[in-house]
Amino acid sequence: MEGLKLLIPLGVAVGVTCLATPLVSRLASALRVVDRPNERGVSGRADMPLLGGLAVALGFVAGLLVALAFWVDVAATADPLKGLALGGLLVLALGAVDDRSGLGAWPKFLVQIAAAAIAIRYGFRLGHLTDPISVTTWQLPEWLVWIASTLWIVGITNALNLVDGLDGLATGVGAIIGGTLTVIAWQAGEPVGICVGIALVGALLGFLPFNFAPARIFLGDTGSLFIGYVLALLTLAGYQQKSLLTFVVPLLALAVPILDTGLSIVRRIRRGAPIFSADRLHMHHRLLASEGSPRSAVLQFYFLTACFCLIAVSFTRLQGWAAALFLVAVALLTLRLLWNLDVFSRDKGELPMENER
Repeated sequence: MEGLKLLIPLGVAVGVTCLATPLVSRLASALRVVDRPNERGVSGRADMPLLGGLAVALGFVAGLLVALAFWVDVAATADPLKGLALGGLLVLALGAVDDRSGLGAWPKFLVQIAAAAIAIRYGFRLGHLTDPISVTTWQLPEWLVWIASTLWIVGITNALNLVDGLDGLATGVGAIIGGTLTVIAWQAGEPVGICVGIALVGALLGFLPFNFAPARIFLGDTGSLFIGYVLALLTLAGYQQKSLLTFVVPLLALAVPILDTGLSIVRRIRRGAPIFSADRLHMHHRLLASEGSPRSAVLQFYFLTACFCLIAVSFTRLQGWAAALFLVAVALLTLRLLWNLDVFSRDKGELPMENER
């Protein structure tokens, strides 16, 4: 696939999203699907239009159709594309309803499991584990494939949703991770992964000017859940069981949102709070408290995400003991990062927030 041709679906996705976003903003305002400040976010601006994910989805679909027309035999890839379409529509519908009316954690969780099951049924699955030292591969039994794949898809979907706390944060982070996974799909020679990645990155880049601080429209759960879901499937489409370590490379690319989600769960268990409860101790809250400016906090979050993504791309070329030593170094650097963010000592109460979203 010639690299220059990638600019065509990328440009289509950017253009369609740019055109669709003002229309979606007016629709959200007319339907009163607007932001209501809550304890998890740091936005004090009521009545900001939500449903930005609809514009992202429109740009994504347009870019994907162009990319597929150029490079992929659609008939030969009908199953994964059908799974992506059906699951993506279900997640979009879930997010739109949640943005409009508000849903409890468990109904959303159950719908996400259903969307994950659709994707798994149509071929998006984690089928094996690989030992980084001996490069020995263990095939997972079918029941474990379903459990591991469901946990992965639902986990990544929610990780991006939790990151969506500052103007442009989830949009930019999604674009950085999407671009990284597209490169990895290119290395693996997976055309479907390349097409999905290019379309997603283009749609997010088209939406970012409207969403970066000061935002004129928010992604809403419609957008953050959809982005997370597509990224989760992109990690699986980009590998198709060809990577050295099925889990490690996408884990590195998605390290920042995964860390944030994991720390949130541990923090709430330690405090005796419900796992799905909200707080203001996420990584972006900590960065906002330390940086003092929403823009600075978002740019710092972008930088951290990009660092882990560069590590992920580098890791695809490592094997054996080199891979193991590399992982140890990454783990030590990650612990230092968390220490610098005061994650281990400041897990009670709320962080002071002098600047709003």
